[in-house]
Amino acid sequence: MSQKRLLLIDGNSIAFKAYFALPKTFTNKAGLHTNAIYGFHTMLDSVLARVEPTHILVAFDAGKTTFRTEMFQDYKGGRPTTDPELREQFLPLREMLAARSIRYYELPNYEADDIIGTLATRASEAGFLVTIVSGDRDMTQLATEKITVEISKKGVSDIEEYTPAVVQEKMGITPKQIIDLKGLMGDKSDNIPGVTKVGEKTALKLLWEYQTVEGVYEHIDELKASKMKENLINEQEIALLSKKLATINLTSPVEIELDELAMKEPDAEKLIAFYQENNFNEFLSRMGSAVEEEVQEISYEVVENFSAEHLANAEVFHLETFGENYHEAEVLAAVVGNKEKLFVTSNLDTLSSSEAKKWLDDRTKEKIVFDVKAISVFLSKMDLSIKGVKHDVLLSAYLLDKLDKTQEIAGVAKKLHTSPIKFNEDVYGKGAKYAVPMFFEEVESFAAQKAFATLNVSERLHEELEEKEMLHLLLEMEMPLAIVLSEMEEKGIAVKPEVLDELSVDLMSRIEELKTKIYAQAGVELNLNSPKQLGELLFETLGFDYKLYSKKTKTGYSTNAEVLEKMSVVAPIVDDILTYRELQKLQSTYIEGLKKSRRADGKIHTRYQQALTQTGRLSSVDPNLQNIPIRTEDGRKIRQAFVASKEDWVIYSSDYSQIELRVLAHISQDEHLKSAFMEGQDIHTSTAMRVFGISSPDEVTPLDRRNAKAVNFGVVYGISEWGLAKNLGIEPYKAKDFIDKYFEKYPGIKQYMEEVVREAKEVGYVETMFHRRRNLPEINERNFARRSFAERTAINSPIQGSAADILKIAMNNLHTRLAKENLQANLLLQVHDELIFEVAKSDVEALDKIVRSEMEDAVKLSVPLVADSAWGESWYDAK
Repeated sequence: MSQKRLLLIDGNSIAFKAYFALPKTFTNKAGLHTNAIYGFHTMLDSVLARVEPTHILVAFDAGKTTFRTEMFQDYKGGRPTTDPELREQFLPLREMLAARSIRYYELPNYEADDIIGTLATRASEAGFLVTIVSGDRDMTQLATEKITVEISKKGVSDIEEYTPAVVQEKMGITPKQIIDLKGLMGDKSDNIPGVTKVGEKTALKLLWEYQTVEGVYEHIDELKASKMKENLINEQEIALLSKKLATINLTSPVEIELDELAMKEPDAEKLIAFYQENNFNEFLSRMGSAVEEEVQEISYEVVENFSAEHLANAEVFHLETFGENYHEAEVLAAVVGNKEKLFVTSNLDTLSSSEAKKWLDDRTKEKIVFDVKAISVFLSKMDLSIKGVKHDVLLSAYLLDKLDKTQEIAGVAKKLHTSPIKFNEDVYGKGAKYAVPMFFEEVESFAAQKAFATLNVSERLHEELEEKEMLHLLLEMEMPLAIVLSEMEEKGIAVKPEVLDELSVDLMSRIEELKTKIYAQAGVELNLNSPKQLGELLFETLGFDYKLYSKKTKTGYSTNAEVLEKMSVVAPIVDDILTYRELQKLQSTYIEGLKKSRRADGKIHTRYQQALTQTGRLSSVDPNLQNIPIRTEDGRKIRQAFVASKEDWVIYSSDYSQIELRVLAHISQDEHLKSAFMEGQDIHTSTAMRVFGISSPDEVTPLDRRNAKAVNFGVVYGISEWGLAKNLGIEPYKAKDFIDKYFEKYPGIKQYMEEVVREAKEVGYVETMFHRRRNLPEINERNFARRSFAERTAINSPIQGSAADILKIAMNNLHTRLAKENLQANLLLQVHDELIFEVAKSDVEALDKIVRSEMEDAVKLSVPLVADSAWGESWYDAK
């Protein structure tokens, strides 16, 4: 006969843990909160897989009044009332358990602990192995050789297992003595009084000597005269009462038999309905074939060509592609149609037919797509374009935070709990197995599914954007910008390989010289790229005291930049190692990386990720041209390779001056910050004067300005005194003094920060000047670190996001203006707050006038926007 295993779960405790472990943004279709249910379900799946029980029960508290409150009216009296958002989840939690055929039970006048203690005792006596899962450490008193208690530490997934041996090892007492411990020291969480001035250490010493509370009082005369002894004598009744209150009842009148707790198959129909009602698409997808019945039918037809009839009522356009970088990817199929009927073709020449070309060019034929930027790039290769796009589902999903890391329509469908479709990886594989399926019918079916899913979610996303006052962001900012970016990506920027080669020769020569110098100082040759060998050299061979710079980890000595920078003050060899690393990175990452990225046309065609960052900023990949180094002269020289693609043309650069601080001045309306910008003062010098009490700009030292600059930008990012101290290399109390003085001199900024955090806590998100939202689910977290990070994010996102939005507006306006003016100029790159163009020398001054005008007048702030411009033969010269 196989071993019977009983799993007992403390329902209230685990639901409570789950509720505070997950954000309150989990809601169902009716708007009710579901985070506790979701977390409970996740824990349940995990523990079922681990324990493999034959029997199971979830115990709940029946109410606040129990036999313990009859003994002591203030039992658990200090606990706060249950959040209504948690309270509303207990009924549906029970519904979920019922759908999974898991028995739950509550007993009037008793707690869940008593139900669990009683059933655990009965089961262990009947030969069961028992596992108890709870968030309450009081349960550890139940641990025996046959009863294991699992306590969730963080959330519901971090479990700590207690057996008698573990309790003995951790506390030096047996599980049964835990009630005696509580009798003596009390328990604040349950409002069990205990004996005055008897803490855990004292209580443990007494129990090691006398075993039980009763044993302490049997030997009370042996104790030395003290205040503690006096308290023990005076409060004997309280100690004995406290022990009773802490004792789990093992003989509660539980009217349920162990056989009734046998594991059963879930009720699939009820469970599917429950998952659908509560938007638990992840759990729904795990049910496999049971879910397939819920998938909507997709009607599609494979055709050779798109006819006028196919295109007449078409609402969606989709290109199915193979390859991660759409500049190099292969188009496998095209889809047009509507929800009633879709048409799929692998004959891409049909897109160049007069019917298809006319439909693509017709602005009155409204089209729904997923990623208009990628589609525009693909079509441009065929000398085609697409007009009349009324909705880009990718960009809508991005604005509404409905994308997952794949950035695929499958992820959006999953988040919106519509009919699930496969992900690219499911069809094309990954890694070595990444390939087009052998049977092309699978590609055609997949393309149709994507087109249908794009249509299916479009209306819901459109409505939500309208409801949240964000539709203008899609239609007036992001979709026009997608076309601008597609043209920038297609044009690319010319790169001179001979410049990169010259830089490479110079760098390699200096790298070799540094290696020789380092080997001479070390007295041994080693692999300088090996952290292990470098750590051994510095802290063993050369004898530097590692404890002065960092803590030793399991993997050995750390030789990261932070450790080495601390050491460089006292160790010249470390200065050389840092320089070696810098030059090596320039050579391998940038010089060699840019060479590989240069295409046959002599240009680099980066891709802009428009739907990635939470602040609205663009990022660049394949390759990333936004992180070309600028802090060192060696890094800046790499920009010499970026040039105009035509003779008698130059590179022109314009970037916003201190745009984030200007946005801060506008949003906060701080009079002093505003006036500094209005008067054209150097903002960091102005801040140094106000914060450090300096009367004249001439008296501000470079160090004063550097410190003021760090405070200015630190405030924008919600920096802490510890962060500022680290940045400036000063003591935290000095950094705190800087910050305090800053807020004293700029009270409007302090008020803005307090208000934005308070509002974020009320609504769960912050917005830019243009209503771009950033959700902050952790803003009300109890965990200090998570809450603090969310508060800093609340302060920074409206500033950084508004700056990003302003640049996008400027880019769209410039695109329109340049086309209208018919200048010989192309917008090539956007790098943070900077725009890079190539322009005919004859049109430089005209471009300069237009760019300054459009950038500085993109929006009207209460302080002026300023664009600094320059031009030259290369990007390096245009600074």
